[in-house]
Amino acid sequence: MPGWVMVLLLSAGAAVALDEGADGKFSKRDSSHFVLFQDVDIDQSAGLRGSRRFEQDVLEALETAYRRADRLLGLRPDRPITVVVYDPDIFEAQFSGLLKYPVAGFYGGRIHVRGGEVVSDALVRVLNHEHIHAAFDAEASGWILPAWFNEGVAEWFEAGATGRGGLTSGAARAVNAAAAGGMLFSLAELSAPTFGGMGPDRARLAYAQSHAFINYLADAHGERRLREWVRAALRSGDLDRAARRNYRADLATLEERFLAQFVSRGN
Repeated sequence: MPGWVMVLLLSAGAAVALDEGADGKFSKRDSSHFVLFQDVDIDQSAGLRGSRRFEQDVLEALETAYRRADRLLGLRPDRPITVVVYDPDIFEAQFSGLLKYPVAGFYGGRIHVRGGEVVSDALVRVLNHEHIHAAFDAEASGWILPAWFNEGVAEWFEAGATGRGGLTSGAARAVNAAAAGGMLFSLAELSAPTFGGMGPDRARLAYAQSHAFINYLADAHGERRLREWVRAALRSGDLDRAARRNYRADLATLEERFLAQFVSRGN
């Protein structure tokens, strides 16, 4: 099962609390747009220098995500984003009961991520995904976004962090199989604030379909139009109005066109 990443609506206390961590102390380091706390148990294997290098690499990955989000989506939050990277065992012990399926990270006022001893491609993808949730929270002016938009854009952005982007083969198979069986969700069904109440199979499809819809918009209309739609939606607080303005079609029509591609394939 994949280590999903997501946005959670948490109480203020849960959102800001820090566990004591692997050695009871978090290291803190700042960059231009991020405040990093980390307590991955690196010192035992790599020493203090290794721990500092890990922190520098995490912040470099985050700053790269910030620049990509600005370029691709027009997202440039002006307040520092706090990121907490936990020792894997601490992360699992503290957060494994939050959802019905395992996660590698989540956003709830702060970015919370399960770490490792190096900044792997998997960790970079998680950081990129959660940065979108943090940027949306900073720029949406208190608007609670529908999960298909929040997660779909984050999945799309994550996919391009370490590769060519687009749907993974597993996500594509899940969406195609659901389409063939008439089991795809409607956007209305994916409009709750999170997918957190879903079981593993439904959540897997919800993430994949949300990603597929955003990917369709980017492929069919171009990434520049996607950027303009995201910016217009955040300014207006109205996804449908922004779609009519930027795509010359409402969301219902765009959804119909998205679903029609599966019919044209014979599914």
